[in-house]
Amino acid sequence: MIGRMLTRSGRPLRSNAEQLTDADLLDKLRSFGVDLDREGLSKLCEGALSAEEVACELLDSHGLGDDVEADWIWISLVTLWQRWWPDRVCLEFLDDKVQAGYDEGDEAAQAPIWLDAWSDVLRLCDATGIRSIAEFDARFPMTQSLYNWSQDLQNTLWNAGLRDHELLLARIGVCEEALRRFPREDQLMTENCRRALAESYFEAGLTGKAEELYTAWLAADPGWGWGWIGWADCYSAGWRESRDYGRAEELLRRGYAVPEVRDQADIASRLRDLCQETGRPGEAHEFADLARQLRRKAPAVSMSRRPELADGDHGPAALRQTTRLDFGPEGLPLNQFDDVMQALRAQPSGSPRSGSPARATKVGRNAPCPCGSAKKFKKCCGSTLLGS
Repeated sequence: MIGRMLTRSGRPLRSNAEQLTDADLLDKLRSFGVDLDREGLSKLCEGALSAEEVACELLDSHGLGDDVEADWIWISLVTLWQRWWPDRVCLEFLDDKVQAGYDEGDEAAQAPIWLDAWSDVLRLCDATGIRSIAEFDARFPMTQSLYNWSQDLQNTLWNAGLRDHELLLARIGVCEEALRRFPREDQLMTENCRRALAESYFEAGLTGKAEELYTAWLAADPGWGWGWIGWADCYSAGWRESRDYGRAEELLRRGYAVPEVRDQADIASRLRDLCQETGRPGEAHEFADLARQLRRKAPAVSMSRRPELADGDHGPAALRQTTRLDFGPEGLPLNQFDDVMQALRAQPSGSPRSGSPARATKVGRNAPCPCGSAKKFKKCCGSTLLGS
């Protein structure tokens, strides 16, 4: 549907360049006053990290503004770059690899594509000195944020690694590199990466290393509830052929007993499951009650936003953003509702990206996005479409 709408809009696409020769693409550039041969173009792109930044300089220097046909400058650059210097790091190629991985239905096929993309992320970090995922996402906006995709990468390597030991070792490398390069990442990201690292070591047969890691992490932060859960899962998770329920229960009870431990309700739920699996329904019922009581005290609130079209409308003005709040299985006490709504109003609304509807009118890549986000089209709704 989106492809058909873009085709009707007359916007040039990268796919339009596939059948053109190198000479044709150089002629396209000359038609905009960019008279360069291969050597000249190589010098122009030397040191650049994306075709986008080179194209923007050319648009500005030649006074081309936001003419939609001027998209051919970027399209010609990225196509020639891919043909002539495929081994040079380039943001567009990284984005292509990430999207190609999502297009793969099989995780074993997805893994090598994404490992190649991860190597490009590291090269871009080396070239710029980037030391955080947030900094990377701000400097290199992709169709998928590094924050989200890096976690999908870890999940894919885990699922494929259960069948291929080498991919499990690759996951260890990815996690260790992420923790080393992004030492001041937000707490949730760091904790998730640590759990992924330790469980990979454990599954790879390096149980001593996993024990060493969890011992050190929980000595430094005994209130990390999901650390205790992750450690226990190493011994009792459903995918394991042999399980040590005694060791898992010991770890969960140690975590549950820590004063002010975070996510205590989740630890109680894990203890409930473990008691059920070991034939102790009475204790399982007790832990289930404890989990419910703990969640009543501190209801979890999660929020998600997504763009959608108003019923029957298709114009830019019809795009609206809906917000969904999830208060967990126990709901939210009414006396806390005003506080939650106040916090919600303080949150930035963001701007629609993937899933945003295509526009039937021509919009320049550097023009303001019609959705009203105040961002350029290429950085907002167009970010998922221009590489089609």
